[in-house]
Amino acid sequence: MHKNKLKEALKAGKPQIGVQISHIRSIEIPRILGAAGFNWAFIDGEHGIYNPETIYDLNKVCVQCGVTPVVRVASLQYELIARTLDSGAQGIIFPRVESVELLEQAVSWTKFPPVGIRGFGLGSVHMDYVRMTIPDTMKLMHEETLNVLQFESVKAFEMRDELLSVKGVDAVLVGPADLSISMGIPGQFSDPKLVDTVEKIRDSCLKHGVIPGIHNRAADMAKFWIDRGMKLIGSGNEAVM
Repeated sequence: MHKNKLKEALKAGKPQIGVQISHIRSIEIPRILGAAGFNWAFIDGEHGIYNPETIYDLNKVCVQCGVTPVVRVASLQYELIARTLDSGAQGIIFPRVESVELLEQAVSWTKFPPVGIRGFGLGSVHMDYVRMTIPDTMKLMHEETLNVLQFESVKAFEMRDELLSVKGVDAVLVGPADLSISMGIPGQFSDPKLVDTVEKIRDSCLKHGVIPGIHNRAADMAKFWIDRGMKLIGSGNEAVM
């Protein structure tokens, strides 16, 4: 089973830079990202155009290229989360979360019993055709899967301590576009109010032992937030590049 290099590096405190994949249906994209030295791919199943087969192909090639595939599901549903993990995703991004109860459910769908309620069914991306026992496989999947919570609204920000207290949340990826819209300053990513809000989310992450991160639309903003302690960094998407 493949190690989650992204999760390992984040735990060691190393900033990890990724690129969103949401438009181009080509397995060359992960190959290009790997060759360029990116650490992870933000595969977008929410706003992207991909069906499950395309996500499977992207996951598979990402792993082969040493780029950790982390998939944002369209919504918090068991079928979407479990199937995405079964197709080889090494991490799940939970979008638009504003409920502790729903977040707890979503985390339970990423873990096998007795920790969670995920059904057992893995494919070749995870196992690479290596024979393993079911108990060993379950243990490794729990260790290697990265659960990422998105903050995208004022409501989520205001309940950040409750959300970050949910066991099994490993990291945060702030969505500044939706957050700025929710704050009434759409697209003003350098606005002091937005910067202050994101910094408070970062500080709450550190208090709860959760890895802080943010997605950015350009390299200069990615550097801005790396300099301010963010570790899980998204920088643009493949079409813009």
